[in-house]
Order: sequence, then structure tokens, then C-alpha cells
Amino acid sequence: MAPQSAALADYDFWLLDLDGTLVDVEWSYTREVFDRVGDRLGREFTDQEADIIWSGLTGSRDRQLEAWGIDPAAFWEAFHDEEDPLVRAEQTYLHDDAAFVAELEGPVGLVTHCQEFLCEPVLENVGINDWFDTRLCCTEETGWKPDPTPVERVMADLGVAHNGHRGVLAGDGANDVGAAWNAGLDAIHVERVGHERRGQCVLGDYRVQSFDDLQ
Repeated sequence: MAPQSAALADYDFWLLDLDGTLVDVEWSYTREVFDRVGDRLGREFTDQEADIIWSGLTGSRDRQLEAWGIDPAAFWEAFHDEEDPLVRAEQTYLHDDAAFVAELEGPVGLVTHCQEFLCEPVLENVGINDWFDTRLCCTEETGWKPDPTPVERVMADLGVAHNGHRGVLAGDGANDVGAAWNAGLDAIHVERVGHERRGQCVLGDYRVQSFDDLQ
């Protein structure tokens, strides 16, 4: 078992997830979006169900939707239609312990499932646009974590692919850990929601409750 804290200087480059890792959104916003999506789909979402999908607590969101008898394509079309980028940005806050990213030396990349039309206003609102040398918002074309393809694309953009540089990906979900390992990187899992709420323990090379635990 790897130690539970990592030294920042151990890595030549860093990749990070966004939602749930560096930033989060007020619950009232999440609840309102799921209420409107539910109206469109003719199905109510409980608080627990909204939390599971929003935070990806069970891994693949599409598989979870299918298990509930919901067509993922119809859900995501309604979901993205109901998200207002400016409101989303206003309701998003930066985790205090994320400040370490601004001090990282070497290349830093962002790999997120947050869509570009939402990502840009969020980054601007919380003032972290300049933290990243490159960023990628996953799509059907790029693939979704834990698929390593989006991670590998960011590594290529940073000029650190296949050249012996040691890198790490930090995120709040099992998909982030899987993407890191599939791309040959170390994985840091930051547990934002707690094991009881998640219903399982996510293993990574390093597990922390806060980035303040990093050395």
C-alpha cells in the first residue's frame, strides 16, 4: 500500500479534475436543475438520486441512469438544456485547499467532464483560468474518464507524453483514478463526500480528505 500523502515535488507534471475536486456548486443549484430535468422527463429525482448523478458516486453515470430505466441520451440533452452557464458559475465556489495548484511548478493540465460552455464561465468566476497550461472538456469524441484518451491528449498538449516524465492525476471519483492508471499515471483521490455518502471506498495511489494533506 502506498503512503497516504504525496510530496508535491515527486511529480514533473500534474493533471486535475474540476467539479468536486477543485470546485463545487451550491446544493440549491443542483436541486433546481434536477427538478427541471425531472419535469421534462416526467420523472422526479430524489435528493439521493440527484446527488448520485451529480457527484458520480456510483462510477458511470450512464450505467446508473440505465439501471433506473432512464435513457442517458435523453437525460443529458435535458440536463444541458437546463443548465445556465452564468447561474452555474455564480453558484460555484473554489475549495480552499485547491490553492496549492497555483504554486505548482511544471506543466499543469485540466481534464474534466464539465462541458466547455459551462467550464469557461466557472473558471473565470472562481479566478483560476491561469492555473492550467492546457485543458480538455471531455466529449463523445474524446471519450470519458476512465478512458485514458482524454488524459493522453492533455499529456500530448503539455509535451510530457512518452518521455519519461512522472505525472499524477488528482480527482474526486473512481473514474479519475481509473483514467490515471489507464494512462500510466499515479492517482490521488480526494474524498470530498465521505465513504458513507458514497457507499464505497475509492482506492488510489494516495487517498486524502484535503489537498492540505499533501506535503
